[in-house]
Amino acid sequence: MKKRGIYVVMAFLVFSLQIFALDFIESEKVEKIFKRYKENGTFVLYNPQNNEFIGYNRKRAEERFYPASTFKIYNSLIGLHTGVVKDVDEVFYKYNGEKVFLKSWARDSNLRYAMKVSQLPVYELLAKKVGMEKMQKEIERLNFGNKDIGKNLEEFWVKGPLKVSAIEQCELLAKLAKSELPYSKVIQKQVQDITILESSENLVFHGKTGWSGSRSVEPVGWFVGWIEKNGEIYSFAINLEMKDRKNLYKREEIAKESLKALGIL
Repeated sequence: MKKRGIYVVMAFLVFSLQIFALDFIESEKVEKIFKRYKENGTFVLYNPQNNEFIGYNRKRAEERFYPASTFKIYNSLIGLHTGVVKDVDEVFYKYNGEKVFLKSWARDSNLRYAMKVSQLPVYELLAKKVGMEKMQKEIERLNFGNKDIGKNLEEFWVKGPLKVSAIEQCELLAKLAKSELPYSKVIQKQVQDITILESSENLVFHGKTGWSGSRSVEPVGWFVGWIEKNGEIYSFAINLEMKDRKNLYKREEIAKESLKALGIL
């Protein structure tokens, strides 16, 4: 018991030192955007080229929340890596007529489509196919947030206990953008492809939204992703204290305004 206690203290100290060492710049421009929208939240932009973070509300940026549907990015990676689905175009989910939250979910599906419409039943099935033991192993491999998936494979990313911070999201996404996660480059390239929201000659915008829901004990709205611009990568994450579905649009609006204010968009 004493040894376990020492390990816990050491892990806490290492995590604390990592956070303390972060180069985080508070942006007045981004702060003004949040105040104009009157929202409690944080925005983080990470530049892996110089290991610099810039944004708003560092304290909240370090706080962990349920990842909600942003976890679909990592669920896809894990499903592909474990071989329960062969590629992002394999139609492995068969809709059987049950009642679903959105009309766009009422169809057979693959990861490419499911990512686009955030089709929850597809990712619940994917997680069950991966299984508890393998899922826990891959969460630890990714060093994802608190690395705790609990005992329910269908909701650990929406209702907990899995949690992750905006800063941790940015670090993981930067690695994915550069194909530096502990998976094959082929798998990472497929997930990079299905997260593209916009693309032009000089810029590619990747992203995924998430919402833990009004019934969650910690309702939070996310928008995370990265931008490829002029040969460089910039990852970002925003989360907002969000109880009401009618405010979901603010996730992307505030994030895009912040990216523009910082000269990325």
